[in-house]
Amino acid sequence: MTEGDTENSVRQGIPMFFTTPTDGTRLAYEDYGTGPAIVFVAGAMLNTDMWEYQIPFFAERGYRCIALDRRGHGRSDRPRGGYDLDTTVADLAALLEHLDLTEVTLVGHSTGGVEAARYLARHGESRVARVAFVSAMLPFLEFTDDNPGGAPVAVLEDMLRRIRADRPKWLARQSQLYFAEQWGNEVSPEQSDLTYRQCLSTAPWATLKIQEAVFHADSREAVRAITIPALIVHGDADFSAPIDMTGRRTAELMPSATYREYPAGGHGLYVTHAEQLNADLLEFIKA
Repeated sequence: MTEGDTENSVRQGIPMFFTTPTDGTRLAYEDYGTGPAIVFVAGAMLNTDMWEYQIPFFAERGYRCIALDRRGHGRSDRPRGGYDLDTTVADLAALLEHLDLTEVTLVGHSTGGVEAARYLARHGESRVARVAFVSAMLPFLEFTDDNPGGAPVAVLEDMLRRIRADRPKWLARQSQLYFAEQWGNEVSPEQSDLTYRQCLSTAPWATLKIQEAVFHADSREAVRAITIPALIVHGDADFSAPIDMTGRRTAELMPSATYREYPAGGHGLYVTHAEQLNADLLEFIKA
C-alpha cells in the first residue's frame, strides 16, 4: 500500500493501527471525515463504537472524527501492563503525534475525561484547541483529608471484589443504572445489551487496573491549569460519577468553563441525550 493509499484509507474510515513508542503495543483507531479534528476518548471498558451517535453527526458536518481503542479494549493489544493513566495518556499523545494533529478538540467521556485532563497537564496544549468533559470522573474520587467530598477507599475495594468474583454480574448491575432509565430515559433493550457487551469484551485485567487508577487519580491541579476553552457536561442522575462529587466540583475549579447540566441524565449521555449533547458540542466547537 502506497502512502497515498494509506491516506485514502484513513479518510474513508478503514480501521487503522499504530504501535506505541513506549512499549510496542499495537493500538486500533478509526478516522472518518475531513476538516478540523475531533478526537473522542472513550470511557473505561468502552471502545470506539460508543461514539456511533456522535461520529456520523460531526463527520457529515465537515469535521474529521478520530477515536481510539484504549489498550486492553476493542481491537487493540492486551499487553500485560500499561494500564496506569500516565501510560494510557502517553498512548493518546502518540496517536496525536502519529497523525500530526493540531487545533484538536478533545472530547473525553468518564475515564476518557480524566485522560484528557492529564494529557493537557503532561503534554501541554500545543496540539489542542479546546476540551470537552462528558460525564468525566474528575476532579478526584478518593476521600482524603483535603478531599472530604470523595469516596472512602472501601468503596473501591468492594467494587474490585465484585469484579473479581463475577465480572459479568457486576457489569449487568451497572448497565441497569448506566442510562438512568428509572428517571424516564428511553433506551432499548438492544442498546443496553450492546453497551454491556462492549464492556464485557474488555480485558478483565484492564478493567481492574483502570478502575483502580481512576479512583486514585488526583486531577485537581491538572483541571485548574487548563487555559484553553473547556466544556463540562454532566447528568444530575449519574450513578457512576455522582454529580456532586464530579461535574459540579470540576465546574467550581474551572470558573471560565462552559457548564451544562442535564436533568435526569445518567452516565450514558452520549446515547440518551445524544441530540442535546451533539448540539452542545457543536456550539462549543464553533464558538
